Amino acid sequence: MGKQKGEEDKIIAAQNKKAFHDFLIIDKFEAGIILRGNEVKSIREHKVNLKDSYARIKNGEMFLYNMHISPYSKARIEETNPLRIKKLLMHRQQIQKINGKLTDKSLTLVPLSIYFVNNFAKVELGLAKAKLKQDRRQDLEKKATEREIQRTLKNFSR
Repeated sequence: MGKQKGEEDKIIAAQNKKAFHDFLIIDKFEAGIILRGNEVKSIREHKVNLKDSYARIKNGEMFLYNMHISPYSKARIEETNPLRIKKLLMHRQQIQKINGKLTDKSLTLVPLSIYFVNNFAKVELGLAKAKLKQDRRQDLEKKATEREIQRTLKNFSR
């Protein structure tokens, strides 16, 4: 059985779990990313951190800031900058659509994960709105109750 059209192998290199905790994700987008050779090798080794990173649109182009890619261990050290600003690749119409949604000042673009599809590095971006402290507490309480329900169901079925 072969793969259906649209089915691709995703090799996830890193996820931004803090983004799901701190933000309410409204919409998701996929973008390519321009990387250097040693950065690609570091990402393949899962040496990337998306924790405090964000994306911005500047002059009709999209850039990713504060994504930390640790230097590749076998590369020359003098040519690596772990916090280099990376350019993201999207169609102009998609960028304009996102830019229109970003006019609301409370929204931001947050990278959710970085992965490889057919040997191309991709970034999943989320159009996000910051959660209030009260919303975060409610989410934690909801997760705790769901966990408790699952535990009781598991013990009941035994």
